[in-house]
Amino acid sequence: MSAPELLSDTALAVFRLNGRFLAVAERLARPAGLTATWWQVLGAVLREPLPVAGIARAMGITRQSVQRVADLLVERGLAVYEPNPAHRRAKLLAPTEEGRAAIERITPGHAEFAARLSEALGGEEGFAAVRDALERLSKALEAVEPVEPPTA
Repeated sequence: MSAPELLSDTALAVFRLNGRFLAVAERLARPAGLTATWWQVLGAVLREPLPVAGIARAMGITRQSVQRVADLLVERGLAVYEPNPAHRRAKLLAPTEEGRAAIERITPGHAEFAARLSEALGGEEGFAAVRDALERLSKALEAVEPVEPPTA
């Protein structure tokens, strides 16, 4: 198979995989009153508050998309904006206790799904090999074509 064919097949597999992960995330997040996107943004700030631009960079999506979700999370009491000592205008997003509780409600379903997927991949070693391959692909893409997330 030629490199262009391999690229096309790989891209299609990743697009399908992304769709499946989003569907699973929506199913897991729904009982907690979240969407997959809300869960993703809240999850990004569980360890430490981050500016919207930092969340966007980590997730590989636009700052504007994260800003819209962050504003909704704040509006619904799941997150708050805090002062950012490093940047006066770029406030930090942090989860509230209600936001943390919502994430905790997802944890049992997440753990159960992770165990089933791990088993389907041949255990933790097989799962780690898949993760490593995806990380390698991501790093290779970045090396070949460094791209900043779009601004719109």
